[in-house]
Amino acid sequence: MDEKRAARTPRAGARNAVNGGESGCCSEKAARWGWRAPVELAVVGFVATLTLLVLLYGGTGSLLSFTSPRTEFVRKLAVQLHRAAAAASPSHGAPEDTPESSTRHDDDRLLGGLLSQAFDEHSCRSRYTSSLYRRRSPFRPSTYLVERLRRYEARHKRCGPGSALFQEAVEHLRSGRNAARSECQYVVWTPFNGLGNRMLALASTFLYALLTDRVLLVHAPPEFDGLFCEPFPGSSWTLPADFLITDFDGVFTMWSPTSYKNMRQAGTISNATAEQSLPAYVFLDLIQSFTDAAFCDDDQQVLAKFNWMVIKSDVYFAAMLFLMPAYERELTQLFPEKEAVFHHLARYLFHPSNDVWGIVHRFYEAYLARADELVGLQVRVFPEMPIPFDNMYEQIIRCSEQEGLLPKLGQTVVVTAANGSSVVAPSTKLTSILVTSLFPDYYDRIRGVYHARPTETGEYVAVHQPSHEREQRTEARGHNQRALAEIYLLSFCDRVVTSAVSTFGYIAHGLAGVRPWVLLRPPSPVARAEPACVRSETVEPCLQALPRRMCGAAEGSDIGALVPHIRHCEDVQKGVKLFS
Repeated sequence: MDEKRAARTPRAGARNAVNGGESGCCSEKAARWGWRAPVELAVVGFVATLTLLVLLYGGTGSLLSFTSPRTEFVRKLAVQLHRAAAAASPSHGAPEDTPESSTRHDDDRLLGGLLSQAFDEHSCRSRYTSSLYRRRSPFRPSTYLVERLRRYEARHKRCGPGSALFQEAVEHLRSGRNAARSECQYVVWTPFNGLGNRMLALASTFLYALLTDRVLLVHAPPEFDGLFCEPFPGSSWTLPADFLITDFDGVFTMWSPTSYKNMRQAGTISNATAEQSLPAYVFLDLIQSFTDAAFCDDDQQVLAKFNWMVIKSDVYFAAMLFLMPAYERELTQLFPEKEAVFHHLARYLFHPSNDVWGIVHRFYEAYLARADELVGLQVRVFPEMPIPFDNMYEQIIRCSEQEGLLPKLGQTVVVTAANGSSVVAPSTKLTSILVTSLFPDYYDRIRGVYHARPTETGEYVAVHQPSHEREQRTEARGHNQRALAEIYLLSFCDRVVTSAVSTFGYIAHGLAGVRPWVLLRPPSPVARAEPACVRSETVEPCLQALPRRMCGAAEGSDIGALVPHIRHCEDVQKGVKLFS
């Protein structure tokens, strides 16, 4: 494992506590974690008792913060040793959200300047600590991106809810007509579809706000409320409860007369239309499978006249902005590494609320913190492609064998103890496999495999699944909180395997900054996927649905071949994604 990462992650600290540091009980790490000889004696006595209990009764784990957590430590004694050492260490009572706090530096805490220092850490515990649970990011934000974010935050504070300029803009909206270009312009995001789709679309909308000098506001229905912390200091991104428009679902549809597409097709707006003659707001409909959307420079010139814009989308339309000449120079300065666009946007915008972070932190500390390696497996089977369980499981195993992802099974390694008895050779490595799925079947099968047979190297293997809700319930706040928690847990993994077309997986590996192995879709539910999986060439999510019209390109042009930094996705052949 990478030495820099080992020095800063929570699970590295836990291992040092267990092992007494790299050079014995008197090492710097051991001293920092408070390892003392009396503690060692206490641990030995405690472990002896635990060993007897384990031999007599076995053991399983549970976590009350999740509903029915599905966790099995296959090598139970090893886990009891880890837990005993961690519990006996004086550091056990340290503040729960500051793992390895003595090694933290502002460069890491602020993600290379991506985050503002202006927040109270207690109001949002995840903001400055979640990165400590991950491998160090391979991408660094550009100084220009950092500068633009600080400028945006100042604009948001000046124009956001509660300000005099916001009240003035609302009065213009109430009048029913667009005012002459004002100091503050707004883009209001309204959610559609599942949590993963929403996060992709919201990140895209924020990038659009950066490019067009608009202020991002969020329409948060009850199921979305309480998921994330406020991302902008000194103001809110949430529309006030008494905002002029309340029925977003009823007002903003494909038939809406304020839809830009509908107005353009009806000939009611054009480049020549004066600002004061425009409606009070424009609706940009970017729902999946959108047709003839607004990604031409001429369109943007018209849209720039509106002070209020509403966007409804469930796709990562940020990729399309990179095909527009009007934004090319600015985007190049913001993101020299185009593979890291979503990685930077997501780490800046999305900080789980304290309630969600509590779920993440408790599960991680209970089950994942002591692992030497974390392997994430995200399995999603969609209704339109109902792959049978046995077929999907077989594909997972083929992928693992093809890429060497899961620990290999082997023969038991037996050694002779001092008293002449034969015992299984010990191993110091613990690999944890985190399964995220709506169903428990994959967890059950994988857990059973490792429970029944040893690994090739004799390493300890733990298999975990936080929840199994069987169906997606986007309208339920609790379901969304657990889904967000699992996305973050998956993003802490060293290696990630995701299901094709899953936005849940896109978010997790995007936050992590790692290129996942993607389980490809077979031609039909009963057919065999060949190959079982491929390694993604980029960290970026896939834009699965493209507009039919791309300005500057001939009818029927392959959008994935227009520029070097846009290519087709591994899991959606007609989709596109950004490459460095």
